[in-house]
Amino acid sequence: MATMASLFLKTPTPSPSLPKSPLVHFRAGPGRLTTGPARIRCGLIEPDGGKLVDLVVEAPQRDLRKRQATSLPQIKLSKIDIQWVHVLSEGWASPLKGFMRESEFLQTLHFNSLRLVDDGSIVNMSVPIVLAIDDLCKNNIGDSTSVALVDDKDKPIAILNDIEIYKHNKEERIARTWGTTAPGLPYAEEAITHAGNWLIGGDLEVIEPIKYHDGLDRFRLSPAELRDEFTRRNADAVFAFQLRNPVHNGHALLMTDTRRRLLEMGYKNPVLLLHPLGGHTKADDVPLQWRMKQHEMVLEDGVLDPETTVVSIFPSPMHYAGPTEVQWHAKARINAGANFYIVGRDPAGMGHPLEKRDLYDADHGKKVLSMAPGLERLNILPFKVAAYDKTQNKMAFFDPSRPQDFLFISGTKMRTLAKNKESPPDGFMCPGGWKVLVDYYDSLTPAENGRVPEPVVV
Repeated sequence: MATMASLFLKTPTPSPSLPKSPLVHFRAGPGRLTTGPARIRCGLIEPDGGKLVDLVVEAPQRDLRKRQATSLPQIKLSKIDIQWVHVLSEGWASPLKGFMRESEFLQTLHFNSLRLVDDGSIVNMSVPIVLAIDDLCKNNIGDSTSVALVDDKDKPIAILNDIEIYKHNKEERIARTWGTTAPGLPYAEEAITHAGNWLIGGDLEVIEPIKYHDGLDRFRLSPAELRDEFTRRNADAVFAFQLRNPVHNGHALLMTDTRRRLLEMGYKNPVLLLHPLGGHTKADDVPLQWRMKQHEMVLEDGVLDPETTVVSIFPSPMHYAGPTEVQWHAKARINAGANFYIVGRDPAGMGHPLEKRDLYDADHGKKVLSMAPGLERLNILPFKVAAYDKTQNKMAFFDPSRPQDFLFISGTKMRTLAKNKESPPDGFMCPGGWKVLVDYYDSLTPAENGRVPEPVVV
């Protein structure tokens, strides 16, 4: 069986010419599928703004930029800040060229979109990508028009030019991003509530490509690298599936069924972008190292086809901001070349931090995606509901005519089984993938306070 490292090296037979008959088009209205003439095009969807942004300094200029950085006022970056530098540097947020200035921040907060200066067109942008500083840092910057961004060891990471400093209204930012200011929102608690009272924006020059040296950098393909891979594989459609959880056979059913539907539409070689989120996640999520190991088992066990699957890590931090954040997830995949995006129940959602209920309506994510400004070019593929069919001993699409035959295994139930080293029903997850999940929970060791589990490194 193929390993994940080989998934970027498969080249299927070139696709023949495409048909011209009327086809099913998935993007019609709020979460609906309709039939009608849909044009199928060879080649990948254009990135927002028509060109991918690349903010990494060319190799011959890097030493010069490092020397320049030593003479500038410094801003020390958090881990989440560096993840956003990574996102910006590779063009995931194209056409954004740096941390947001105030006009971009306000458009994002109030309109979930940006109007391009050159032609007046609209691109989606639903999540603020900003850098916070405190009063002391603001005073140290003084009249400088550029600043150096450094890591926790004072190593220069980037230079921010033509800077603009403006007020960081945290309450408004949290309220408009999450629809609540309730305490306990993971990203807000980590990156906003205790952050500085100012935001600084400007044009970014990233001195070197961002690397994490965690054994997974080979899976962190940039949008440009993904586009090259899809082209090399002769993909005539790319459908993206984001996840931050282990893959079970219900997920695999959705992905393989999506490919079947695209083939029925007339595409000859649709390729799946299996795109786990690799940035900051909340404490009780399975860590990236373990998720990637679990995904590898899924592929080695043949649950997904390596010939038509590209596994890569999406470097963005996770907000858990529901319908607001899912727009960002979809927009970023346009820049990576995806023209279809699979969306499920309560995408990017979470439980209410204070009450025993979901923070967002489960259907609003897919409805918002189908109407969001700047995402008109993206085809939205709503999930079918998959559950464990007790009559077939496997994951299947739910049949409402016989609900008694189906078992819904929630994420909470799955985690409980794994923690207790119990097995799920046969056919719920491939054995190799389930073993990784059990091993992860078995590796958790009590912290000094006896309450917070810490995973042992894989």
